[in-house]
Amino acid sequence: MKKTKIFLLVVFIISALFLTSNFILESDYFWHIKAGEMMFKNGPITHDIFSWIVNGKYWMSHEWLFEVIIYFLKTVFGNYHLLIYSFITILGTLLLIYVPNRDRFSKNVFYSLLYILFLITMLLGGVQARPHLLGFVFLSATIYLLYDLYRNENSKKIYLLPLITIIWANAHGGSSNLSYILCLIFLICGMFKFKFSKIEAERFSKNQLIKYLIVSILCMIAICINIHGVKMFIYPYLNMADTTMLKNISEWQPTSLSIMNHYVYYFYLLMIVITMLVSKKKIKLLDFVLFGFVTYLGLKSIRFWVYSPIIMSFIIFDYVSEKKIKELSLAIFSGLLCGFIVLSAINISKINFNYKVYLDKKVINIIKKENPKKLFNMYNYGGELIYHDIKVFVDGRADLYSQHNFKDYLNIANGTNDYVKLIDVYNFDYLLIDKTYPIYTYLKYNDNYEVIYKNKNLVFYKKIVN
Repeated sequence: MKKTKIFLLVVFIISALFLTSNFILESDYFWHIKAGEMMFKNGPITHDIFSWIVNGKYWMSHEWLFEVIIYFLKTVFGNYHLLIYSFITILGTLLLIYVPNRDRFSKNVFYSLLYILFLITMLLGGVQARPHLLGFVFLSATIYLLYDLYRNENSKKIYLLPLITIIWANAHGGSSNLSYILCLIFLICGMFKFKFSKIEAERFSKNQLIKYLIVSILCMIAICINIHGVKMFIYPYLNMADTTMLKNISEWQPTSLSIMNHYVYYFYLLMIVITMLVSKKKIKLLDFVLFGFVTYLGLKSIRFWVYSPIIMSFIIFDYVSEKKIKELSLAIFSGLLCGFIVLSAINISKINFNYKVYLDKKVINIIKKENPKKLFNMYNYGGELIYHDIKVFVDGRADLYSQHNFKDYLNIANGTNDYVKLIDVYNFDYLLIDKTYPIYTYLKYNDNYEVIYKNKNLVFYKKIVN
């Protein structure tokens, strides 16, 4: 059993290394790091300073603490801050999953490795220098503390949760409401006692219920301890109700049977359902409700997929039958781990630290030389433009722009509705266009605009003033 636990611990550590080696630099990083620089030097910002169109408007900077941290790491570690941040947050998440549940994981190594494979697959593509990785750490810590009290009614660790929530609300406020929501789920499920078919509810002790109630209230208060105050409490719900943003931002898309790479989540759910149904144990009401909750989130948006394996890792292994692993199998798996180490080293050596995703140095220099006052830019270009101190029309802060010009941006970019009229209304002096968007066709044959620069992906236009 001891060898098995050590082996699985090594699996998790190497998984963190492998995931970090698949780090992706994407456009939102750039406005995060610039915001971090500004706030590190001048203090928290609550109004926009990066856009010419919404300049001075209220900005719900719910990730300000992350941005300060990532900028600080950059000043200390240079380019390697990207890997250091990613590795620490991923490893922290994985250890918070494994260490409290190591006895359960080690019961059946084959099932555990399959579970870890699903977890790694769902994390791939999301390893970026963005605050959601911190959110995974906070979520793992939250579910650990909640289950610690559930399994030991005398535990006082639960009182750490409000303190974690304060940090969470300032580092990734958009997901911090999970702390009190999960706590309330434990509280409500613990109030019932019944048996219905395979579902069984067990009433918690009075001591447990009181602790869950107190901590739920404290977590609600904790969320409000930030630079935006009570607004942070309602922000996630307003955000999730913004249909324009949800429909048009790729990471918010719902899980769909028509998209092949979404099947990994469906297969994961199927594995969980089968495991619970074939188990001889009754399904606890709390486990059933938590599974339903994370499944709902995962189906609602692909960005919530990882929540499922994080939370279910504290649940599902109670329903897994014990199966011993032979020494030969352990040796074979260990050999595969060595392959992951080699692959990770190769991937890390190939990571590009050129700090560009869409815009090369040449186009940045040209834009700066032209010094646009009313630049139209594509959504994905916004982060890099901000990083280079160029005022934007839109960027990755869709929640900010959705209240003002985001719909207009979509119509202009896609050439829909009154897009020609909108171009005249905004009176853009320059336009930075992606060739794959319909607006490119309109500008290409319009004599009112001249090409300043173009490459295989984009065109930089200047409006001709008569």
